[in-house]
Amino acid sequence: MMDNSPRRLADPDENLARRVFIENVQPSVDDGRYPIKRTPGEEVEVTADVFADGHDVLVVMLRYRPAAASAWQETPMRFFGNDRWRASFPITSLAPYCYSIIGWVDSFATWREEVRKKATAGQDVESELLEGAAMVAKAADRASPVDREFLVDRAAQLVDNGQPGAVRLETGLAPDLQTLMSRYPDRARATEHPTLTVDVDPVHARFSAWYELFPRSTTSEPGRSGTFRDAEGLLPYVAHMGFDILYLPPIHPIGRTHRKGPNNTLGAGPEDPGSPWAIGAAEGGHDTVHPELGTLEDFRHFVEAAHGHGLMVALDIAFQCSPDHPWVREHPEWFRHRPDGTIKYAENPPKKYQDVYPLDFECREWQALWQALAEVVLFWMEQGVTIFRVDNPHTKPLRFWAWLIGQIRATRPDAIFLAEAFTRPAVMYSLAKAGFNQSYTYFTWRNTRHEITAYLTELTRSGVREFFRPNFFVNTPDILPEFLQFGGRPAFLARLVLAATLSGSYGVYSGFELCEAEALPGTEEYRDSEKFQIRPRDWNQPGSLADFIRRVNRIRRENPALSHNFHLRFYPVDNEQILCYGKATPDNSNIILVAVNLDPHHAHEGWLQLPVGEFGIGEAEPYQVHDLLGAGRYLWQGTRNYLRLDPTSTPAQIFLLRRRVRTERDFDYFM
Repeated sequence: MMDNSPRRLADPDENLARRVFIENVQPSVDDGRYPIKRTPGEEVEVTADVFADGHDVLVVMLRYRPAAASAWQETPMRFFGNDRWRASFPITSLAPYCYSIIGWVDSFATWREEVRKKATAGQDVESELLEGAAMVAKAADRASPVDREFLVDRAAQLVDNGQPGAVRLETGLAPDLQTLMSRYPDRARATEHPTLTVDVDPVHARFSAWYELFPRSTTSEPGRSGTFRDAEGLLPYVAHMGFDILYLPPIHPIGRTHRKGPNNTLGAGPEDPGSPWAIGAAEGGHDTVHPELGTLEDFRHFVEAAHGHGLMVALDIAFQCSPDHPWVREHPEWFRHRPDGTIKYAENPPKKYQDVYPLDFECREWQALWQALAEVVLFWMEQGVTIFRVDNPHTKPLRFWAWLIGQIRATRPDAIFLAEAFTRPAVMYSLAKAGFNQSYTYFTWRNTRHEITAYLTELTRSGVREFFRPNFFVNTPDILPEFLQFGGRPAFLARLVLAATLSGSYGVYSGFELCEAEALPGTEEYRDSEKFQIRPRDWNQPGSLADFIRRVNRIRRENPALSHNFHLRFYPVDNEQILCYGKATPDNSNIILVAVNLDPHHAHEGWLQLPVGEFGIGEAEPYQVHDLLGAGRYLWQGTRNYLRLDPTSTPAQIFLLRRRVRTERDFDYFM
C-alpha cells in the first residue's frame, strides 16, 4: 500500500545556492595535486572557464599570495571569449606561492544593464529604481564610513523623492556609483576554486649552462690524479666559455673490491683509479673527499674560487656504495642480501656492476637510512654546494625524493636538483612532480626534424611544461651518440646550437669542445672512458670549439628570449634537413630565429615560411636579420625567405630579428 503521508525533504546545502562555476583552471598539474614551477621574475598567466546560469554579469578575480602570507592579493580577470577568463600575477621572491580564483554574480552591474535596456526601449523603470536603491543601501552597510555616507545619499536619490525619473536614472547609471559599488560587493555566495600552488625555484633552475669535469683528469702529470688545486687552474677556461655551472662527478673515496679497470673491464690493476660511482673506502663514504683530490678544506677553497669566476659548483649525488663503504660494515641492514647472506651488487641485465652495492630503501630500518641520505645532502650544502645532479633517481622510490627534496627546500629554497633519469616518460615526469627542478631528456637521441619538433612540442606546448624543466645535455660520460661519432665537427657545432637555443638549460661533458668521438665499436660508450681512468687533455689543441661555445653562451645571456622555453615556435622550411625555430619575449622586444642544418655531411638550402604578422611586421615590410654567430646582416621581406647552410662553414645560424622604425625625420633604422 502506498504511503501518501507528507514527508519533509532535507534542506538543500547552502553551497547549492552558489551560482558561479569555475572549471578548467590553467596552469595546474593533475588538477592541483602537484605545484607548477616558476622562478622569480616570471609571470603566472591563469585562465579558467567561469560561468553561471542566465545572463547575469559576473565578477571574476584572480587571488594570489606568498604561501607564508595570510592575506590574498587580487587582480580582476578579463573575459576573452566563450566563458574563458584570464589574468596574471608576478613571482617576486624565492618562496612558494598560492593562487586561486573567486567569482560571484554582480547584482548591481546586472541591474544597470537591465535598467539601461528598459529605459532605452522606453519602458517604465520605477520598480527597477527602487530595487537599485535597496542594493545601494545594503552596500552602504559594508562600506567604510566615508564611502557609506556617499552610498546612503545615492540610495536616497534613487527613491521617489520628487526628482524626475530621468534624473534618478542618471544617478543610478553614474560611473562613480558603479565604481564604489564594485568596491563593496556582496560575496556571500561567491564561488572559490580550491587553492593551487607554485614551487618557486632559483633562476638557474630555468636558465643555465652546465660543464661536466672530472677533477682527477686536470692533472698535468700522466699517472697522477689531478687535485682540486689543479682543477682551480681550469676555472678561467670554463668561465671563459660562458658556463654558469661546473658539475663534478662523485669526489668521494673509491672502493677497491671488484674495482673496474679501463673500459669497464674486471680485474683492475694496482694503479687503476676505478669508477668514482663506486663510492666509499676505508677513508670514508659520502661525506668524505678522495684523498688524491685533496682535503675538505681544499674543496671548500675550490668552491669559493669557482664563485669568484661566476661559476656555481654542482655535485653528483649517487646513493649507492662500494663493498668497502663504511655503511656496509656499520649498517648491513641497509642493503639487500642473497639467501646465503652476501650482499647483492647492482645489475641491469646484461650489465653487471660488481663494484656497486645498491641501497635497500624498503629495509626494516628505512627511516634511519633516509635520514642518513638527507644528511649527506645537508653536509655538502654546508660546504657551499646548492646544486646536485642526482644519479639514477628512477631506481629509488619516488616518495623518498618527494620527502628529501621537500625537507631540504623547506629551509634551503636555493637548492637545485637535476634528475639523471633516462627512463620511461611517466617516471621522468613523476620525478619532476616529486620536486626535481631539472631533468635529463631524450634530446640526445632526437636527430631528425620530425623527432625534434615532436619532442619539443611535447615539452613546451603541453601541460608538461608547467612542471618538467628539460636540461639538454649533448653528451655525458655514459653517452656518445652516434650522431657525434660519425658527424665530425659539423655535428658537434649543430648539436651545441640546438641544445643551447632549444632549451633554457643545457650541458656538455668535458672533451665535447675537442670533438672527442671515439667509441667502443657498436656502442655509445666512449673508448677509454674517463669513468674508469684518468684522461689528461690538451685544452688548447687546434680545432677546439671553445670560442664557438663562448659565442653561443654570450648570445644566450644577451638575448632574454632564449632564457625561456614557453615561447618556442617552429617554422616550416621546404627542406627536411633544415630545422628553423624561434623564441621571442612576450612583448616581442627580443626576437631570435635559429636555423640548423641537421645533415652534417651536405649543404642544404630551402625557403623559410615565417609568420611575420606575429611580430608586428607587415607582409610587404622589410626587416633585418642579424646573424649573431657570423656577424652578417641580411634584409628580408615578407613571409618567404631563402636559407642556405653548409656544414663545413655554417651548420647553423642564430638571427636577431630587427624591425624597421621610422623616425620623425623620415629616417629608417632597425631595432
